[in-house]
Formats: sequence, C-alpha cells, structure tokens
Amino acid sequence: MISLGCAKNLVDGEVMLGHLQRAGVRITADGSAADVVVVNTCGFIDDAKRESIEAILEVAEGKRKGRVRRLVVAGCMAQAYARELAAEIPEIDVFVGLDELERVVEAARGELAGHLPDQRGAVRLYDHQHPRLLSTSGFAYLKVAEGCDNPCSFCHIPAMRGRFRSRPPGDLVAEAQRLEGDGVRELILIAQDTTRYGEDLGMGRAGLRRLVEQLLDATSLPWIRFLYAYPATLDEGLFELMARAPRFLAYLDIPLQHSSRRVLKAMKRGGNGRSYLDLIARARALVPSIVLRTTMIVGFPGEGEREFDELLEFVEQARFDHLGVFSYSWQEENPGAELGDPVPDEVKADRRDRLLAVQQAISLERNRALVGMTLPALVAGRLPEMELLTEGRLQRQAPEIDGRLLINEGTAPAGSLVEVEITDAHPYDVVGRLVAVTHAAKPRPSVVLPVRV
Repeated sequence: MISLGCAKNLVDGEVMLGHLQRAGVRITADGSAADVVVVNTCGFIDDAKRESIEAILEVAEGKRKGRVRRLVVAGCMAQAYARELAAEIPEIDVFVGLDELERVVEAARGELAGHLPDQRGAVRLYDHQHPRLLSTSGFAYLKVAEGCDNPCSFCHIPAMRGRFRSRPPGDLVAEAQRLEGDGVRELILIAQDTTRYGEDLGMGRAGLRRLVEQLLDATSLPWIRFLYAYPATLDEGLFELMARAPRFLAYLDIPLQHSSRRVLKAMKRGGNGRSYLDLIARARALVPSIVLRTTMIVGFPGEGEREFDELLEFVEQARFDHLGVFSYSWQEENPGAELGDPVPDEVKADRRDRLLAVQQAISLERNRALVGMTLPALVAGRLPEMELLTEGRLQRQAPEIDGRLLINEGTAPAGSLVEVEITDAHPYDVVGRLVAVTHAAKPRPSVVLPVRV
C-alpha cells in the first residue's frame, strides 16, 4: 500500500491493511515482491492530487511491464473521481470508496472488477471491531469522527467525506485500550473537526473533554493529545483539563488559516485576529506551558498587501510555537471556486516565504529556551539518513508536522519513553542526549508505510 495525505487517510489505510492481514494476504514493504498494489489517495489540494496521480501512474507502469498484477485505488480521489480516473488510466483494476474499506480484500483478490464507489459523500463509520495494522512507532492516531459540517470555501472535504458524525465514546475507549495493549505510548485524537466531537451525540460543546476524561480513566496511556481544533467549536474547558491532567498534553493545534476579518469572511470561517489573540491569551493564562500550533493560507482571493501585512503582524504578536503555511490552491470543486484565483503564484510563494521567515525566528527563540532542560521524549528509532542519530519527539512536537528531536548521545528502541537533556536548538529541530529510559518499548506487530500488498 502507498498511503498519501493526512493522518485521517493514514488510519483508513491501516484499517484496510488490517482487513487484508485478517484475510491472510501477505503484506510486504518490498515493492518488487508485490503483485497487488493499493494506492490510498489524497484529493485535498492540487499538489496532493498530482502526488496521488503520479503514484498511480508509477504503479500503472509497473503493471504494463508485468511487475504488478493488480492496481487498486482507494481514498478521497477514489471517492470523488473514480469515473474520471478509470477513463484516463485504464490500468486501474478497481476502486475502493471511503464507505467500503473492508472491500479492499475483494479488490485485492480480483473480485470487484469494474466496481466504482458511490460518488456521493461518505456516510459510514468504522468501529473498533475493524482490524487495524499500525504503521507508526510508539504512537497511534484515534479517529474520533468522520466528515465535516463546516462551509469553508477553500475545502471540498465535506463533499467527499460527508456530514460530521462522531463515533460512540465506548467504541473509542475500546480501541484505545486495544492500542495501549499493542504497545502504543501516545494516542492522538483526530477528525476533520475534532473539537466538534460528540455534538451529534447530544454531548454539546463538552463532548471532546468528556471523551478525553474517559480515556484518561480507562487507560494508562502516558501521552494523549488532539489535533485539528476549530476555533468556533473549541471548548475552553479543555485547557482546564490540560492544567490538571499531565497525561493530556498541553498542546493545541488550531488551524486559523488567516487573521484578516475580510479574508476569513471570504473563507466562510468567521473570526478575526483580535478574537484569536484573546483566545490565545486565555489559553496561556490557564496553561502557561501550552504549546500552540497553527496553519495559515496565503494568497486567498481578496488577500492584498494590507491583509498580508495584518497576517504578519498577527503572527508576530501570537508567538506560535509551530506554524505551517499553504499557498491557496484553487479547485473547481470548492465552494469558493467562483472567487477565482487572482493572486499570482509568484506572489503566493513570496508571501509564504516571508511568513515562514517570521515564524522561523520565533520558533528558534522558543527552541533555544529549551537548551539545558531535561524533558520527556518518545523515541521513533534510528534516523534513516544518519544512523548514528536517534530520532524522537518531545511532548511539544506532534509527528510529521513539528520538527524532531535528534538524540546524538545514547539510544533506546523505538516506542520507548525517555528523558533527554536538550543541548542545541534549530528553527525546527532540537538536539539532545539521552539521560534515562523511563518506559521501555513494548514489541508489537506493525508495518512501515508506504508499503505494497
């Protein structure tokens, strides 16, 4: 399997791998040994679509040369564009939609020839009884909900993944307990709109907080965090829970996308820089150690130099620990497609670079403040490109998006919780030496993605 895109899509890939493993399919990370390849695609922005199509075409070339017997396409592009892909790339044997992950077994066996998913938005939810083969080391994502009800004009995820729907708390607790038994040390709660969790179950705004409290009571997981907070649905009681429950990490990922009231209105998100700064101040007052991450979109229609300067000033004032930047990607499927794409690509690139430069200075300052401290960390394993270094993450670093901890003195197996003294700092990464192993890794079955089946 080649799995692309976000953590939510990765979970879908792990569920499909679990079904394949349960069915007796031999899974291999050696592409030359695979006769069936599943490409789990992403369709969020044009770059993601291009990456997905390139991966499909690479496998299609292998099929034409006789190295691959069957090509299966899954994920968001299978859900939204199966007919178009089938017409353009005849080497694709079958598609697996978002509502039918378990059918990947039939697809791999050649029992679904010509099948196309229902291209309406997905409606189903997987549960803890679905098998799942983890691809991560020491941590796992727990998808608490699926779909989205937010009308953001730059996003067509709701059209693909359907209306927002939460998994029952008991189901999530059962999966968390199973993951803990498999050796997971860190549980990361995710959804398209994680802070809306439970609203559709009658839990009101406190749904996510109540779920975290249940997970804290029902497991001994050392680290629990959540990603993808939406400002309008954020329950500030979560900050109080962080302050009194150290296992619930003081970390807030809140993609704000912009600070200009005018741009946010065009994005159909509401809010403004002042209200966001007030929210940040309240979070830091309740949890002084809280780590803040956000993402921004530059070059959205209507963003002139004035709005961009406002964004630069906002980032200077907010002092985020981590910040990601995307250039706006126009897509005809998006609700805001009629706004066009008036900001030239070179202007978008320049604004992205300028905003990242501001944030890099802030991130370096924050990382330098860690030097000399001894902090808990989760070990990921030897660094592939430099085997003398061990890679890990501090509590302030979420996987894939926040930089790394590089341990240059001492080592421990992947999945171990350790204490590390920070000895050097860079804008994204920090360097440290191992002081102690606090929780040794538990052996567990896993697979490294991208893999081929």
